[in-house]
Amino acid sequence: MSDSGHSQPGLYGPDRRRRWNRDKELGPPGGPQSLSGPGRERDYGPWDRERREPAEEPVGSVMQKTPIILAKPPAERSKLAPAPAPVPPATAPPPMEKPIVLMKSREEGKGPAGASEGAAQLPAAATKGEKEGQRPTQPVYQIQNRGMGSAASSSTMDPVVGQAKLMAPEKMKHSIKLVDDQMNWCDSAIEYLLDQTDVLVVGVLGLQGTGKSMLMSLLSANQPEEDQRAYVFRTQSQEIKERGGNQTSGIDFFITQERIIFLDTQPILSPSILDHLINNDRKLPPEYNLPHTYVEMQSLQIAAFLFTVCHVVIVVQDWFTDLSLYRFLQTAEMVKPSTPSPSHESTGSSGADEGTEYYPHVVFLQNKAKRENFCPRNLKQMHVVIDKIMMHSHLKYKGTLSMLECNIFPGLPYDYLDTEVNLFLLPFTDSDADDTFPRAAPGGGPLFSLLPGYKGHPSFQSLVAKLRSQIMSMARPQLSHTILTEKNWFHYAARIWDGVKKSSALSEYSRLLA
Repeated sequence: MSDSGHSQPGLYGPDRRRRWNRDKELGPPGGPQSLSGPGRERDYGPWDRERREPAEEPVGSVMQKTPIILAKPPAERSKLAPAPAPVPPATAPPPMEKPIVLMKSREEGKGPAGASEGAAQLPAAATKGEKEGQRPTQPVYQIQNRGMGSAASSSTMDPVVGQAKLMAPEKMKHSIKLVDDQMNWCDSAIEYLLDQTDVLVVGVLGLQGTGKSMLMSLLSANQPEEDQRAYVFRTQSQEIKERGGNQTSGIDFFITQERIIFLDTQPILSPSILDHLINNDRKLPPEYNLPHTYVEMQSLQIAAFLFTVCHVVIVVQDWFTDLSLYRFLQTAEMVKPSTPSPSHESTGSSGADEGTEYYPHVVFLQNKAKRENFCPRNLKQMHVVIDKIMMHSHLKYKGTLSMLECNIFPGLPYDYLDTEVNLFLLPFTDSDADDTFPRAAPGGGPLFSLLPGYKGHPSFQSLVAKLRSQIMSMARPQLSHTILTEKNWFHYAARIWDGVKKSSALSEYSRLLA
């Protein structure tokens, strides 16, 4: 045992037994020694010999000791280390980051030999996912396929490409053609559309000269005090009004920064379009024999198209009311193309209505309304008349817009109207109203003669703002069986327009008209 009381390694066991036998056979070194005299030497035992002469031990016994394994060089020790070590040594290469491994192209091969098995299988899994029909399971694959390409570098996305994806869409300054005057589809509008689903589509229908283009300009991008020549939808000039012509032909397109699409249309059943066909000897399509039949079929095609691709359709009229307009709306509803019902929209009825067609919200706008139209008694009668005329229609003509909730009639309770339809009244513009409404009597004193007369309704600007707020807050039901982005809506609308022009129901109806 050592001085500290612990036994020394190698004193007990096979080595100890072999050394003891060897000493017995050879005897003490130098032969027998005298125990007396000045030069006597001590007969060393095996324990003392091992403590005083460690260098005489054979080399083979030293190499067999276990502590020598820990004294090997670091290079040999790193080779014998297990692969899944929790903490890599300081001399090992740094571990690869996960995005670099996932974004690695298939030409670069596999990772280093020292990497773990799971990290080495990640590039192979990404290559296998690309071969199976481009079905990404992680967002990093989608970024690589759309922005980087298959042969892109494994570092990071190009900052120019990333900035292009985050840039705001181009702002439109004026409307463009979606359908031209020859009833042909135009593809220029897709340049302003994005791949996002939060979009509202608003269309307009109305007779000639009712103010459709002015209304759509005020709802989209302009203010009432601006010059009408700067409106995004061109309005009738004084010259066109004098000769009884129409300004809009076909369908005009405009989209705002809030991602709301506005569709302005040519007047339905327009006498100016009919006069242009007759006087200019324009050739009619072979399926139409009479000009007035062609004009009516054009109007029905536009109305059926809007009833299929719009969330909201505004029906504008400047007097109350034209029964032929409601008859036209019911005919367009009858010949509209069939569309699948939105999968998530609850109809509130039995399960048999799941396959019903899609119908938009319809808003009846009374433009150029007079002061007596804002009388509560007359307003109630107008709601009753519209409700009785449209009672058999599937169009959503009530329950989504209310003048009573806009605080336009502060003294009336919300339940004043028994059947409130989507009706909104807009008076003359303030510039036109100055000549319409009388001022105070000149004999009433110097102060009262300068005050304007009683209007009976809020200002034109205030009513336009309330209408815009209600239109933009309407529900946006699903137009088809799948959720459509802006670009998908454009392609869907193109197919619907082509189907409307080739509709068998419209062809049969035109044959009956002839």
